Amino acid sequence: MPRAVEQTSKMFYKGSSDDFVIFVDDNDIVNKWRNDRSIPLADVVNGFKIFVTHKHGAQGILDNASKSSLQNEFGTDNEDDCLIKILENGEFQSSQSRERQDDTNFANGPALR
Repeated sequence: MPRAVEQTSKMFYKGSSDDFVIFVDDNDIVNKWRNDRSIPLADVVNGFKIFVTHKHGAQGILDNASKSSLQNEFGTDNEDDCLIKILENGEFQSSQSRERQDDTNFANGPALR
């Protein structure tokens, strides 16, 4: 049974000191939000977490962004204000994960192939 076939949508912001990533639902809702700010952020973002990649681009290892890195890049450590700046100036990226096949019941012992 194939699993983990999902599309991942994110906004990538290349800053002067670090690269930042947030996950969003899709590009259409981001574009609608950019034109109509009455849409709540909860409908746009897929979790209120900001990640930093330590200048390794959009594909780097994602760590939680510290308040000091947000303060250095955006001039504030308020995560909502930083989310808005990333949504306004970030680049939308989407990728689909590769399908994988795993054992479904490990209690039955090792799978014979």
